Amino acid sequence: MKGNITWEEAVLWLRAQPDQQELVRACYYEDPLLESAMRYETSAEWQAALRWLPRQTGRALDLGAGRGISTYALAKAGWQVDALEPDPSAVVGRGAIERLMRESALPVRLLDGFAEQIPAEAQTYDLVYGRQVMHHARNLQTMCGEIARVLKPGGTFIATREHVLSKREDLQTFLDSHALHHLYDGENAYLLAEYLGAIDKSGLRLVSSLGPMSSVINYFPVTSQDWLKMIRRPLTKWFGDRIINTLLADNLPWSAFIDSLLVRYSDNRNHAPGRLYSFVAVKKLP
Repeated sequence: MKGNITWEEAVLWLRAQPDQQELVRACYYEDPLLESAMRYETSAEWQAALRWLPRQTGRALDLGAGRGISTYALAKAGWQVDALEPDPSAVVGRGAIERLMRESALPVRLLDGFAEQIPAEAQTYDLVYGRQVMHHARNLQTMCGEIARVLKPGGTFIATREHVLSKREDLQTFLDSHALHHLYDGENAYLLAEYLGAIDKSGLRLVSSLGPMSSVINYFPVTSQDWLKMIRRPLTKWFGDRIINTLLADNLPWSAFIDSLLVRYSDNRNHAPGRLYSFVAVKKLP
C-alpha cells in the first residue's frame, strides 16, 4: 500500500500488520478504544504530564484530539474539556472521541476544526493541551497565535512529544524512517528554535523545554530501567555496568545529581532526526 490515503486507512493498515503490534500498542491505536484510553490515563507518560498541569482544574482544550485519549485523561482529572479534531473518522477522529465519551459517560464537547483557526472565543480556556500536534501545523506561528488567543491570561499551554530536527536537511531522513508517512504523507518536524520562536512571538512565556531524555513524557514507553542504562552508557563504556551501578545506587546522595548531568549530556548530544521534545508555556499577563 502506498500513496495519499487517509489517516484512518493508514492506521487500519498498521493495525493489520502482525509485526507492528508493539508500535500499535505504543501509539494507543488498538481497540477496544476505552481500554486503550484507560491504559494511557494510567501510563507513566500521562502521570508525568499531570505534574505540569495547573493545580486548579477549569476549562481545557484538547488540541488535535485524535482518538481522544488525552481528552479522556483530562476529563478524568476533572477538567471541563473541549476536543478539537478536524477528522470525522470513527477510528482516529471525532467519531472515535464521541464513542469513547459515550462509553465512559464523560461530558466532552466536540469541535470541528484545525488549530490554526480554533472555533472558540478569546480567553476561553485555562489550559490548552496538545499531544503530538504542533509538528503537524501548516503554519506554526499561526497555530501558536491561536493558542494564545483562546487562553486566559496566565493560562497554560502544554505540547508533548513534538518531533525536532537539528537542521532542515534532516527532515527527509525523519520522514523516510516514519512508519506511516509513506502511506498518507502527513508527518512533519521543525527545528527546536522554530518551536521556541513561535511560542515566544505569540505572547506565551516558555516555562520548560523538556528534551528527549529529560522526561518520561518523551521517552515513554522506554522503562525507567532502560532509561538509566541509556543515560549511563557513556560512563559504563569506560568503567563497566557493575561499577557504575554500584557508584550510582539509588540510595547514594550524588546519584540523582550525576544522572541529571548525564540527562543534559544525552539531550545535548542527541541529534536524531525527529527526536521528541515537550514544551510548557503560560500566557503572559497584560
